[in-house]
Amino acid sequence: MQLSGNKGVAEILPASLVDLRRGDEAVLSEIDLPVEDARRLMELGFLPGARVVAGQSAPGGDPRVFQVDGSEVAVRRETARRLKIHRKGRLSRPA
Repeated sequence: MQLSGNKGVAEILPASLVDLRRGDEAVLSEIDLPVEDARRLMELGFLPGARVVAGQSAPGGDPRVFQVDGSEVAVRRETARRLKIHRKGRLSRPA
């Protein structure tokens, strides 16, 4: 008997930017922040539907750099936790 209950679990569980590892790519689906904070992030390119790639983080892990709309933006963990995503996978790196 074959069980396939785990198929697509990553797609079902809600995820946020803090769940991404360096090099992971995702699509921003929701911004759960106060209006002024959300507006500022949207000015920087964090729009629903935007492709986001996780980059490096500071030595303590906070803030974290994300590539969005051709720019690199540092985002604190508490803010990144409120930016919901759909995972896309890892970027392929040239050899």
